Amino acid sequence: MRPRQVVKAIAFAKKAHHGQFRKTGDPYFTHCIHTARILAMLVPSTGKRAIDTLVAGILHDVVEDTSESLLSIEENFGEDVAKLVAGVSKISYINQLLRRHRRLNVNQGTLGHDEANNLRVMLLGMVNDPRVVLIKLADRLHNMRTIYALQPLKARALAEETLLIWCSLASRLGLWALKAELEDLCFAVLQPQLFQKMRADLSSMWSSRNRPGYLRRIIAWNEKNSILGCENSVTIDKDVSTMKDLLEAVVPFDILLDRRKRSKFLNDLGLTSETQTQPKVVQDAGIALASLAVCEEMLERELFISTSYVPGMEVTLSSRLKSLYSIYSKMKRKDVSINKVYDARALRVVVGDKNGTLHGPAIQCCYSLLDIVHRLWTPIDGELDDYIINPKPSGYQSLHTAVQGPDNAPLEVQIRTQKMHEYAEHGLAAHWLYKETGNTLSSIGSTDESETEASSYLSKDIDDQTSMEDDQFQKYRSLKAGHPVLRVERSHLLAAVIIRVEKGGRELLVAVSFGLAASEAVADRRSSFQIKQWEAYARLYKKVSDEWWCEPGHGDWCTCLEKYTFCRDGMYHKQDQFERLLPTFIQVIDLMEEEESEYRAVLSAVFEGKPVDSIASRPSIDTVASTSMETSINNKVHLLRTMLQWEEQLRNEAILGQPKHERKSYSSLESGGLGEVVIVCWPHGEIIRLTSGSTAADAARRVGFDGKLVLVNGQLVLPNTELKDGDVVEVRV
Repeated sequence: MRPRQVVKAIAFAKKAHHGQFRKTGDPYFTHCIHTARILAMLVPSTGKRAIDTLVAGILHDVVEDTSESLLSIEENFGEDVAKLVAGVSKISYINQLLRRHRRLNVNQGTLGHDEANNLRVMLLGMVNDPRVVLIKLADRLHNMRTIYALQPLKARALAEETLLIWCSLASRLGLWALKAELEDLCFAVLQPQLFQKMRADLSSMWSSRNRPGYLRRIIAWNEKNSILGCENSVTIDKDVSTMKDLLEAVVPFDILLDRRKRSKFLNDLGLTSETQTQPKVVQDAGIALASLAVCEEMLERELFISTSYVPGMEVTLSSRLKSLYSIYSKMKRKDVSINKVYDARALRVVVGDKNGTLHGPAIQCCYSLLDIVHRLWTPIDGELDDYIINPKPSGYQSLHTAVQGPDNAPLEVQIRTQKMHEYAEHGLAAHWLYKETGNTLSSIGSTDESETEASSYLSKDIDDQTSMEDDQFQKYRSLKAGHPVLRVERSHLLAAVIIRVEKGGRELLVAVSFGLAASEAVADRRSSFQIKQWEAYARLYKKVSDEWWCEPGHGDWCTCLEKYTFCRDGMYHKQDQFERLLPTFIQVIDLMEEEESEYRAVLSAVFEGKPVDSIASRPSIDTVASTSMETSINNKVHLLRTMLQWEEQLRNEAILGQPKHERKSYSSLESGGLGEVVIVCWPHGEIIRLTSGSTAADAARRVGFDGKLVLVNGQLVLPNTELKDGDVVEVRV
C-alpha cells in the first residue's frame, strides 16, 4: 500500500507535468513514476527519510520543467523534500560544468576557481545528504533505459558521460547492481556489435547442448525460441538489432535481485515469443538468465538435502550476472577469452548468524557449504579465494570458489555470513537512510564489480600444469616456521601453526591444536582482542618446540603434527601415513606488515616468558564504532573521502580535451585552484574548509581551542602537522 505522501506526490506531479511528453512519446509524468520505482529498490520500505526520498524522486523535475516552485513543494511536502528536490537540480551542474569547460577551455589545465568552488560546495552538500545522489542515479538510469529515443550522436554523448561520471559515482558509493545495469546500457550504445557478440557467446556457452540432459527448463525455453543451433562463433549483422533491441537485452537490476521478478520476467519473455519474434540478442539475454536460475535451483536442492536446520542460521541463496561491460574490461585487463572469465555468473550463499550471536558457528557452516559445493560441481584449480581468513584491505570477507557448472561452463559461488554480507552489500549512501530507525539493511547492490574481483593464477597455457602450479605457489615461497594457519576439514576449523617448511615451501609440517577453535578468531582480525589470538598461536608453537615434536603423528591428546603438500588446486592438502592426499586442507593467514610485526613481537614475548599485555594493539580509525553517533560520523568520514576521490576524477575528466602530454595530474593542481583542504571535526562531524597547508594548530584555532592537543585520524600529532583532505581532527579540551 502506498503511503499517503507518495499518493499526494503522484497527483501533484501528474498535474504539474500535464501536457508534457518525452522523446519516446510517453507522457513526461511516466518518467517520474519510473524514477520512484527504481528508488523503491534502493531504500527501506518504511521510515520518514525513505518516504521523503521517494516523494522527492517523483517531484525531482517539477521545479525545473514546470511552473511550480520550491516554496510550493515545501508547503505541500515539507522542508526535507524541498531540499532534496533543490539538491537534484544543483547536482545537474556537474554535467553542465564539465561540458562547458571542455567546450570553452580545451587548453586550460584545470577548472577555474569559481568552477572548482561551485563543484566542491555541491559535493560537500551531497556528503551531508547523499539521498540526492540516489535520486539523480535513479533519474539517469531511467533516462538510459529510454535513450533509444534520442538521435544517435546525442545518445552516444550521453552514454559516454554516464559511463565516465555516474557509473564511477555509483561504484564509489557501493551501488554495484545499479552500476552494472548502467554500464551495460552504455556499452550497448557505444559498442553495439561487441555487445551482441558477447551476448551470443555467453548464450552459446551456457546453453544445454554442452551437457546432455541438462536443464529441462532451458531446453524448453530454447526450443520455444528456436536457437538451439547457435554456434560459439556468431556472425553479427549490424542491421539486425536496433538500439531499442539492445537496451531490452540489458536485464534490469531489480530483476536480478528478486527471484520472483526474475521468474515473471522469463515467463513474460516466453509468452511474448509465442505471439511475436523476439530479437536474437533479447533471446540470448533470456538464456543467460534462465541458466543462472537453474544453477541456483540445483544448488538450492543440494543445500536442502545436505544441511541441517539451526534456528537463526537459515541459509539464503541469490545469484547475479556480471555486466557485459565488466566482463569485457576483465578480458582486456587479463588478456583472456570470455570462457576464462570465471565470475561471469555467480551464486551467493548467505548463512544467518542471528544478528552476530551465532557468528562462530555461521563461519563453520560457510566451510561446510564450500565442501557441499565442491562435491556437487568440480572446482576449477587455483580458483578458491578465502577472504574470510584473509580479508581484503577494505574489510570485505567471503569465500569465493569457481566450479564447472552443470553445463560444463564456469560458475562462481560466494559464501559468507549475514554479518559479512551486510558489510559488503551496503553502499555508503544507504547508511543515512537507516540511521533514524536502525532497520536491518536490505541488499541494494551486488558486490562483485570492484570488491570481489578474485585473483586469477591461470597461466597462458592451460595445459602446462607445472607452470600453473608455479604461478599459484609464488605467494607461499616466503613462509616461515611459526606462521599461523587455519586447518579446514568441512565445517571444523582449527588453529594451527607451521613447524617446518620443506622442499622450498611445497611441503609443510603443521601443528594442529584440537582444543583451539579458530572460527571467530580468524573472522575478525580487526578485533581489539587480536593480541590474545596471536598469543594462542605463539603458545602452540612454543609447546611443540619445548616438547621436541618434529615428525607427522607426534603430539598429545590435543595437539598433533600433520604433513601438508601443495597441490595444483592452489591449496595445501593433508597427507596420511601412506602419503595419500586428503580433502582436509590448510589456509595460510596472510599477514599485513603491521600484523606481521605485531605477531612476531607476541611470539618473542611468549618464548622469552614476558607478558604480552604490554604489546600495544595497532590503532585504527576504521575500528568499529561503539555508539550509533560514532558510527554515523565514521560513515560521514568515509563518504567525504569517497566524494573527494570522485572530485579528483571529475577534475581529470575536465581536461580530457587536452593532449595527453600537456595534461597535469590532479595532485599538481593544488585542489583545482582552490588551495584548500577539507576536514571532519570529531565528534560532531562538522565539515570545515581550511586553506592548503593548514596545520593541526590551525584546526584547533579555527574551532576556538587554540593551543590544545590535537589528534588526526586517531593519532596525537605535533601542532605543525600539515592536514590533508578527508582527515578526521579531534581537539582535546
